Amino acid sequence: MRAISCTSHGEAETGAGGFYRVFTPFWNAIRSRDVALPTAAPKRLRALPAWPGSEALADWRLGAAMGRGTDVVGRHARVGEPRAREKLDRFLDGPVGCYRQQRDLPATDGTSRLSENLTYGEIGIRQVWHAARRAMEDGHGGAEAFLRELGWREFAYHLVHHTPGIVSANWRDGWDSFPWRGDTDDAERWRRGMTGEPFVDAAMREMYVTGMMHNRSRMIAASYLTKHLLTDWRIGLRWFEDCLIDWDPAANAMGWQWVAGSGPDAAPYFRVFNPATQAGKFDPDQEYRQRFVAELAADPGADALAFFDAVPKAWRLDARAPYPAPVIALSEGRNRALAAYEARNS
Repeated sequence: MRAISCTSHGEAETGAGGFYRVFTPFWNAIRSRDVALPTAAPKRLRALPAWPGSEALADWRLGAAMGRGTDVVGRHARVGEPRAREKLDRFLDGPVGCYRQQRDLPATDGTSRLSENLTYGEIGIRQVWHAARRAMEDGHGGAEAFLRELGWREFAYHLVHHTPGIVSANWRDGWDSFPWRGDTDDAERWRRGMTGEPFVDAAMREMYVTGMMHNRSRMIAASYLTKHLLTDWRIGLRWFEDCLIDWDPAANAMGWQWVAGSGPDAAPYFRVFNPATQAGKFDPDQEYRQRFVAELAADPGADALAFFDAVPKAWRLDARAPYPAPVIALSEGRNRALAAYEARNS
């Protein structure tokens, strides 16, 4: 696994010569560094005298595993270098100014949405970094917060570089005996966006319709699976890996372990995100939930209905069916999680 990184992993060392295990000192160490400019594009390419034989890319049928979801997600994907550059310019010309205030609002177009392009190297992280630095120097208030989020991406790869086991094993010692539940019917309802918790279900359905999921929504969906449902974080990690078109191995692993409590900079064990409270704070007008959960809208929109076109027919989901009751009462799930976490810490 190789990071397309702003900084050399070997350069980001603590005063004692080790690697950083906590984000804030890592960020303080790299935030003011001189980052090399992107390599200029070549002015000309020399063709080979004779091209080697090759297979036709279409014959690989790379999208076959998505089944009927391909057409749904394809309407939202904005891939390729020109689109990536357009998105960067659009973001820095407008939304970056309010990024600090709007980055957590999933119904608002307040983020760069460059993750799908960064994943495949369609735009370089150094290009994004330098453009954001210029925006910050020009007085765009949210640019520094955006740079910090790029720093989190760097931190994820820093950790993978030094502790590669983070992608599949508990990062913190003492977590292997935690009583995670395995792949249960409850986890399956989470996968299908049918938990009965609108914010969680909207997050999952956004992923099936657009191929991506807002970062705030990822935290809520992950917290619900690992804490309210006490499900092993690796089950969620593998599902995101399978479904997200902007899947990033380092960020995915760090994010899941951060939420679960087993990773670096982990959320305190008593922090159990309440989906209802989070929805009231970050989706107060229910715009996000109604955009993706058809059962909650009097007149469901295209994205809410597209969910039923994207998911496997074997799930037998119907937009006309009643919205499901919650898998578990939020207070009950929270208390069960706290009891398990407190037992581990005692």
